Amino acid sequence: MGAGIAQVALEAGHEVVLYDVDEVALERGRDRLRDGLGRRAARLELDADSLDEWVEGRIANLRSAVTLDAVGAVAEVVIEAALEDLDLKRTIFLALDRDLPAEALLATNTSALPIAEIASATNRPGRVLGLHFFNPAPLMALVEVVRGPQTDQATVDQAIDLMERWGKTPVVSADSPGFIVNRVNRPFTLEALAILEHGTATTAQIDVAMRDAGYPMGPFELMDLAGIDVNLAAARGIHDGFVARGDPLAGRFEPSIRQERMVDSGRLGRKTGAGFFTYEDGVAVDADAAPLGAATRDRIVDRIELAIVNEAYRARDEGVADADAIDRALRLGAGHPQGPFERWRDRGAAAGVLARLRALGDDGPRFVPAEGLSADA
Repeated sequence: MGAGIAQVALEAGHEVVLYDVDEVALERGRDRLRDGLGRRAARLELDADSLDEWVEGRIANLRSAVTLDAVGAVAEVVIEAALEDLDLKRTIFLALDRDLPAEALLATNTSALPIAEIASATNRPGRVLGLHFFNPAPLMALVEVVRGPQTDQATVDQAIDLMERWGKTPVVSADSPGFIVNRVNRPFTLEALAILEHGTATTAQIDVAMRDAGYPMGPFELMDLAGIDVNLAAARGIHDGFVARGDPLAGRFEPSIRQERMVDSGRLGRKTGAGFFTYEDGVAVDADAAPLGAATRDRIVDRIELAIVNEAYRARDEGVADADAIDRALRLGAGHPQGPFERWRDRGAAAGVLARLRALGDDGPRFVPAEGLSADA
């Protein structure tokens, strides 16, 4: 992610300092950047000389550093993309706060960790926020701009302006577990796993059902692509965040035992050659699906989408983001053919959603209707 974000900044014409404690990792990052810039230049349909000039002109703006004080001496904006470890991020922000000028903007690319706790390691919480890019950062348009409880409006405005100048679509989110996309889209995988455990359909059949409904990937191929360990870590982080808040329905985010066992056994997805599917040369060899009846297929899609729209209402009602922002984030960040509010407006409004959720009321906390649904109905 760090190299991808650096590429976006270089493409926009900025000088960039790439930091890592490992010089080998820095060299790999530079190689990835050169390769990524080359692919970007190829899409610009430049001739060979102009292509090389475009790439080298941007690489010339790249420097590297193995100490944080070397970053702090020059940076106006710092975007941290370290491992999803709160203590590590707090340590980094503590050092940056010491070395950076007071007006510098500090951002974290965390996908789920609380901005407030990261910002509390500094003496400038008003200048700290989340900039959650989606992978691959050079290609994905969405960036969640996450406002911590002490982030000042000028910082949010500066971040929005910067992201727009980088060609991204910023969506502002409150500092809540999972922010917008990782929270609202969590049922896409968790409910799919529950359907699998129930024996309603196989992994391949569920994937086909969701692709046929307009999603670019099914939940199981998506988990295999991202890494089952990565998906599990996100689920744990969101679940733990809602437990810490005392949410009585935190169980709707409880991670899957099946995923726990797969991670323990080393079946992490494409990167290990086996996950929910088995891979040869990066291609799943066991992803063929026997046809499902239309009623079963529709029931699978309905359960997953109902759980998603229910969570979208909860997020809206809590002030995480408004309905338009949630719709935009799910389309751009998760590839949904429609945002959850758009989808259900097209299918008969909140009353129909509420009735179907109530019919599934005994199937777990994901289907306990959000208060906003009752109000809208």
